[in-house]
Amino acid sequence: MTDADRRYHITTFGCQMNKADSERMAGILDALGWHACNDPDRADLVLYNTCTIRDNAEQKVYSYLGRQAKRKRDRPDLTLVVAGCVAQQEGEALLRRVPELDLVMGPQHANRLGDLLEQVFAGNQVVATEPIHIVEDITKPRRDSTVTAWVNVIYGCNERCTYCVVPNVRGIEQSRYPEVIRAEMEVLGQQGFKEVTLLGQNIDAYGRDLPGSTPEGRHQYTLTDLLYYVCDVPGIERIRFATSHPRYFNERLIRACAELPTVCEHFHVPFQSGDDDILRAMSRGYTRDRYRRVVDKIRRYLPDAAISADAIVGFPGETEAQFQNTMDLVAEIGFDQLNTAAYSPRPGTPAATHPDQIDEETKRDRLQRLNHLVAIEAAERSLRYANRIEEILVEGQNPKDPTQVMGRTRTNRLTFAPGDIGLLKGQLARVRISQVRAFSLTGELLPVDDRQVLPALV
Repeated sequence: MTDADRRYHITTFGCQMNKADSERMAGILDALGWHACNDPDRADLVLYNTCTIRDNAEQKVYSYLGRQAKRKRDRPDLTLVVAGCVAQQEGEALLRRVPELDLVMGPQHANRLGDLLEQVFAGNQVVATEPIHIVEDITKPRRDSTVTAWVNVIYGCNERCTYCVVPNVRGIEQSRYPEVIRAEMEVLGQQGFKEVTLLGQNIDAYGRDLPGSTPEGRHQYTLTDLLYYVCDVPGIERIRFATSHPRYFNERLIRACAELPTVCEHFHVPFQSGDDDILRAMSRGYTRDRYRRVVDKIRRYLPDAAISADAIVGFPGETEAQFQNTMDLVAEIGFDQLNTAAYSPRPGTPAATHPDQIDEETKRDRLQRLNHLVAIEAAERSLRYANRIEEILVEGQNPKDPTQVMGRTRTNRLTFAPGDIGLLKGQLARVRISQVRAFSLTGELLPVDDRQVLPALV
């Protein structure tokens, strides 16, 4: 096999951070002369970038691995890599479970893929899970989109939520300096990208590990300061950020989002439970009322803003009344979108050893009831878009209807409209909304020379 024939395939599980890591690792493989391949069974290097936040995601990884391990027994030159959170959590135990593996690497080592593969091709079976300081990344990601891009601003997490394995597998918080974040965004703007999502496991913690502070005792660098610093990067029309923590989401940040025209009116602020006792057991560090005040402040400054969140049902010890408090909060706030999950015990977390585990049938029932309410609330929130003119950034073609393009409103609603993707991709377009659904919209594109002013947000 010549260098020109080397093909790789990456399968990504889990969160936006994992997707960003996969793009970085794909960029490294491209730079080494490998070629991306959509079919893992035709690839010479198969990499699984894994997630361990739920047990079913972890088990799916093992299922995929089993098929590739069998393939490797027939093709010893196949290179098999497990990256991400399962790799960090299991380490050498993965080699005992799947001895065909060549490389096991935690998420902190994503930008070291090239060096680690050198060791593999020298005949070594490599495990890279030791904690390291993440040096400034000089790799060039292979972006999955030509319109929108992820930019990491902080790695790791210092929170200790009792159900969550992320701090154990992604390490302590490490912020990137504002100058290098802006430099990366400037390159993206020059390359034609129109939207950037700033990423962090706990993005509101950005900067608190960087040196320096203001005379008032405030950290010299905060997420709010970063937004002001990068808001005018040439070519970047939209900025989003995720994921926020209610404990650190403050009025200064909300005010900045209202003032900066490039920052989109969409906030993802997980609440996890609507019951104070459960929140305390989760070690979330806020109450239901505190969360409600955060939402109230967002809506005071940005009345039309979309608010999405995460929620867990069936946390150990959760009673029916406590679950109902979550349902009541969802009904009270009216989320535009809510990612829901049944509690899944994770290794090494305090909640996993809690004596009052909820049975699977009860968890499934509560999840189904919550999802039903979420769909009702999201449909009601969508009604405000009816007959409005919305600006969308055209990202691609509707996979179910090639005569339509698709993009997202500033509030992150997926929107479809008839149009030519060849002409419109990467463009900001105005759409008059004619159909509303719980999680998406459909409308008609307005002519470019239509000077009608967008209606005032209500």
